[in-house]
Amino acid sequence: MDARWRWLGALWGITGVIALLLYAVVRLSPIALEALSGRLGSLHYAALLVSIAFFGYTEGYRAFQLQFSPRVVARALSLREHATWPRVLLAPAFAMGFFGATRRRMIVSWVLTASIVVLIRLVGATPQPWRGIIDAGVVFALGWGAVAIAVYAVRALGGEDLLIPTDLPAA
Repeated sequence: MDARWRWLGALWGITGVIALLLYAVVRLSPIALEALSGRLGSLHYAALLVSIAFFGYTEGYRAFQLQFSPRVVARALSLREHATWPRVLLAPAFAMGFFGATRRRMIVSWVLTASIVVLIRLVGATPQPWRGIIDAGVVFALGWGAVAIAVYAVRALGGEDLLIPTDLPAA
């Protein structure tokens, strides 16, 4: 495969995952803003602060910044050496570990995604303003994740080693 396609696959993997996260931010932001535009009491504001702090730390920092984001970038950039047409065409899914990964990584990716879908359904059934309060924390974490991917991509393209396994299967 031509080197240009390998680089295009790597960039598609990174930008595709960022776009996916930003799409979720755009979809959830109006729900969060709707909750904040209503009459909120001190309990609601306290819950909002807790939601943003909780999701910021657990999802934004611990999950996205320390694990998901550097691995997405590392896997996407691995396409420069390990490209196949399916990997290049589906580079965002490859970067997230849905295929072309160790068995453990694929199980973690699929189970985590299924769990997120269940949580989305549960939170979707929550009445306002509580749903918006939860979504505000989620929006904060998703934005953090998108920024973290961009930062790791710039660092890695500048030559910095990400020091995270790509979880590519043994050849």
